[in-house]
Amino acid sequence: MIHAIRIHEHGGPEKMAWEEIPLPAPKAGEALVRHHAVGLNYIDVYFRTGLYKLPALPAVLGMEGAGVVEAVGEGVTEVKVGDRVAYATGPLGAYAEARVLKADRLVPLPEGISFEQGAAMMLQGLTAQYLLRTTYRVQSGQTILIHAAAGGVGLIMVQWAKHLGCTVIGTVSTPEKAELAKAHGADHVVLTGEDLPAAVKRITGGAMLPVVYDSVGKDTFMASLDCLAPLGMMVSFGNASGPVPPVDIGILSAKGSLYLTRPTLASYTAKREDLLNCAADLFAVVQSGAVQLKVNQRYALKDAAQAHRDLEARKTTGSTVLLP
Repeated sequence: MIHAIRIHEHGGPEKMAWEEIPLPAPKAGEALVRHHAVGLNYIDVYFRTGLYKLPALPAVLGMEGAGVVEAVGEGVTEVKVGDRVAYATGPLGAYAEARVLKADRLVPLPEGISFEQGAAMMLQGLTAQYLLRTTYRVQSGQTILIHAAAGGVGLIMVQWAKHLGCTVIGTVSTPEKAELAKAHGADHVVLTGEDLPAAVKRITGGAMLPVVYDSVGKDTFMASLDCLAPLGMMVSFGNASGPVPPVDIGILSAKGSLYLTRPTLASYTAKREDLLNCAADLFAVVQSGAVQLKVNQRYALKDAAQAHRDLEARKTTGSTVLLP
């Protein structure tokens, strides 16, 4: 038996319970991982509240973790007992002391990267990688917009985009977060509530932007579209303020034949080859020092409900880990 954070119904953080559950032995193609750290992400809130559909209830939350392989099932060749590994592509179940999952979803964790860094970087870092290098491949000299620039994904994207030669505009909710985003390389910061398209127009001299990366959702969707140059791409990859309501796609033509995409990490890493390539790119940029991963908050795994409260209250910055 192990302990895990489970929910039996959707709702607030109070629905999260620290419970004892059985730990199955790994079947063919599976591996048992003993967690040393678990990542906290806003998608966990979406599953807890019911915004994203759970396979079944009760459910163990959590998408990413890092630890050591303790056992493998028949036919497993991707990892072996004793390997340091990390993962971020699901299925749910990371808020636990240990878990069994498919071995082909595990990525070997390089020496020099800690378990805390691994748990903090995988979902957020892999997300930053596919957004910047595949969904819209940014180029040196471009000016781009990153919403929630002081959040976990945001801070990684800001640093990585600067490393790639971009001018970065970030949005944040407080002056303190503005300073944090600037300290990580943001060239311009716009506070929530300001006229964002007007600020972008001023910064770009009226040229506007080739791409906007928007993890906020409902509250920023239309303003994000208004920041784009003709043929620009709107990348909507999160719903921190709630889901974007139905949209008349005619507005995309009216605003300059814009592109709109709603990508997910799962789609971009569905093949193991793509997962490993994505992770290798992330590990390389972290190990080079171009992207600094800051674990700014640590909570005991049993206190995950408080971590959720702080995350939703926008009290957290950078990355957060839960420690079993």
